[in-house]
Amino acid sequence: MLLYSRKYSAWRKDGSFHYIHTTSFGNYSFICMDATLSPGPKRPYNFFGILNTNQVEELSLMATKSLHSNQTIWFGHFPTSTIISPAPGIRPLMSSATAYLCGHLHTLGGLMPVLHSQHRGGTLELELGDWKDNRKYRILAFDHDLFSFADLNFEEWPVVLITNPKSFLYSSSAHEPLVKILYSTHIRILAFSPSVITSVEVYIDRAHLGSAHQVSGPLYVLKWSPRNYSEGFHHIDVTVQDASGRTSTRGHIFAMEENLSLRFSFWPSVILLADHYVLARVLFGLMVLSQIALLVIFRYLQKPALKEKPGLLTLTVYSLHVFSKTNAFYYSVLVLNLYTILGPWFVGHLVDGHVGACFSFGVFVGGSFLQGGLTFVVGILQMLFFNLPLTAYLCWCLLLRCQGHGFRSHFQRVPRLVALLVHLAMALLLAWQVYSCYFLQRTYGTLAFVLSPMRTWLVVLTLALIYKTWTLKSSVLRTYILEMKNCQSS
Repeated sequence: MLLYSRKYSAWRKDGSFHYIHTTSFGNYSFICMDATLSPGPKRPYNFFGILNTNQVEELSLMATKSLHSNQTIWFGHFPTSTIISPAPGIRPLMSSATAYLCGHLHTLGGLMPVLHSQHRGGTLELELGDWKDNRKYRILAFDHDLFSFADLNFEEWPVVLITNPKSFLYSSSAHEPLVKILYSTHIRILAFSPSVITSVEVYIDRAHLGSAHQVSGPLYVLKWSPRNYSEGFHHIDVTVQDASGRTSTRGHIFAMEENLSLRFSFWPSVILLADHYVLARVLFGLMVLSQIALLVIFRYLQKPALKEKPGLLTLTVYSLHVFSKTNAFYYSVLVLNLYTILGPWFVGHLVDGHVGACFSFGVFVGGSFLQGGLTFVVGILQMLFFNLPLTAYLCWCLLLRCQGHGFRSHFQRVPRLVALLVHLAMALLLAWQVYSCYFLQRTYGTLAFVLSPMRTWLVVLTLALIYKTWTLKSSVLRTYILEMKNCQSS
């Protein structure tokens, strides 16, 4: 593999580029799309790639030039679902390409061993497992301008790639001359091994069709009559054996009719084709604005009178009234939520040697502004696992105060298991917040730990608010305590 890398690989310092491979039968374009952030912040805020207007225009010129090639392959680090770019996005720009090869997500930690899908225009988007830990690599071939590929494990031999007939699932009539399969005379296979290939057996629909013979190099062929398979789906399998006794079988579904349909799996398509940064931005905004709206509405909404034996829903609504109409809690949580969406979360060394500020909508560092991507995801997690639970916990504590309980006495009046579970849940969420402060210090330095309103300062605010709920003077809650007492005694 090292010898192949030294001989055939190439490296360019930075930026997108266009390489044209010239042959006697045509040209083949390879366009590298560089969406890496510049400057590049530390993890996790480098999860999304970004293309600015100038970069998109540069890629557009490359795409136009590639139209003169037989086929075009795009490749880059980020899948299109994790690239932030000007409207209408990057996918229309690569619509003339047969495939886009990418990494970054790889196999999602083993959850998605095969992460492939297809754009509406027919361009394939093909993630590949990582080389570092899993030693995955890919070979691809154009056979009469029909695109085929195989994702493989390093040092697993023999390697087999069926180039004709090609897989129907990975076909695109908009980019490939699929009719050539119907008029072909031979099944074509590429087989590689450090040892001599001893046999290449071909099966279609489980029937043995024959043994392919070597033409030159890794190319093996077998005569066939494609019109015998002109209707419906068929399955081809090829078993290759080498002189060391190792065998490998590879197969796929093929068809001659273009009006048939096979679809990629649902979850890989969602992961690769959804614009996740847009979804995260919308969801984060809705979550923050919903909580702000809830606080403001209950602040000015008239509190209904309690009836006999109020139910859980009535008590929940009542606690929101108490919370929103108590200035110390209302303004603290209102400012917290406004700050979550507007204020800097922390200031620290986002890039080595450069101090930057992280907001929900992006990162300022090194004189540049990087649009928010993962920041919105972090914001969603912050709202979902801290801001919202904190509000609910404070409402519950205030309701207990209105029922005449103190911190010690509520363990005797409220079911002890319920009280313990509620306090334990809040303690775990607070521990998560404390751990995030530690992570901030380890990743972005002590400055980030100290200047972190959304992490370090929030821990202090939370402890202060919890302390306030149990030490708040009864005179502040007198109206609610009397109303609750009258309701309980009636």
